[in-house]
Amino acid sequence: MRRIVRWSGIDGVTANRRRFPRFTLSGKWLVVVCLLLVGTVGYMDYLTGYEHSLLLFYLLPISLATWFGSLILGFAIVIISVILWVLSDLASGIPVLRFWNIGVTSASYVLFVSVLWKLRTLMRELDRRVHERTKALQREVAERQRLDREIAQVADRERRRLGQDLHDSLGQHLTGTALAAQVLREKLAVRAAPEVPEAEKLVDYIEQGIELTRNLARGFFSPELEAEGLILGLQGLAENIRERFQTSCVFDGQESVPVADSAIATQLYRIAQEAATNSAKHAAPEQIAIRLAMDGPELTLSITDDGIGFPDKLPHPRGLGLRLMRHGAALIGASFDIRRNGGRGTIAMCKLSIPSDSHLNGSR
Repeated sequence: MRRIVRWSGIDGVTANRRRFPRFTLSGKWLVVVCLLLVGTVGYMDYLTGYEHSLLLFYLLPISLATWFGSLILGFAIVIISVILWVLSDLASGIPVLRFWNIGVTSASYVLFVSVLWKLRTLMRELDRRVHERTKALQREVAERQRLDREIAQVADRERRRLGQDLHDSLGQHLTGTALAAQVLREKLAVRAAPEVPEAEKLVDYIEQGIELTRNLARGFFSPELEAEGLILGLQGLAENIRERFQTSCVFDGQESVPVADSAIATQLYRIAQEAATNSAKHAAPEQIAIRLAMDGPELTLSITDDGIGFPDKLPHPRGLGLRLMRHGAALIGASFDIRRNGGRGTIAMCKLSIPSDSHLNGSR
């Protein structure tokens, strides 16, 4: 993460530079433009006379030749500029031609070309390195996103496997145990044994274990979501919350919001499951509301309760549940926010932007 933060500024600078069109000229046209500029400056130098020197303006064609051409072309334009400058002064009637001035001017132009060429080389090297680092960073981010998706898929498969094992193995084993305990209770009742009440308690405990196992299996594995979509999956989640915690839980969803992408549907369901379960366990609410709707271009999933709520200033979330919800939202490119719901209660909201070519309404 530190590398990402460090290079995000350079990436932004590179992106801003690329917004501007790059001025390029072919070799022949660059030579023609530079010669025209040198000739124009030389003619203006002749018209203004030797009393008013235009040596500074010769730097324009020299700069163009050096920056967009080559070092040799820059030196060539320097030579042509010095020759035209001398000829313009001679044509305008200069009384004395000082070779010292010619030498100093030529050396100044050569030094300017050398410094400009060095700066151009450094800029291109910097641009190349930034481009390479940006490519490497993009590959690193893409690899990390791929690993996150693979980890999420593996975790979901393990979750489903564990839920199926709970339902098929442990659930059936407890059901068989409950039947054996029921038979034992009936045999004791026929003999009017004093252990009948204890046998009835044993049967009740086993039935409670069966119900607990089924609830746990539902938490790990949701066949409704896989078979019939997110809408019915959330409806089943609300019903499960009502049964497990004896708390009013309602679902409000638009039938016109199908989410056929299994990855998005799974993450949205897990976020709703985690938020609603945490609310029922810790917030002591009278009602929990799960809502799935389209708000403009965004798909919004919200889980609201009227319980004790969060403090006004939510500290940095260290709980595993909050981190899982934020991570699940990040995997599908959604935003996640949890805060106090007015004067009482909590609202957890996940928003997912839907572009025009979204895959929400079709399988990948």
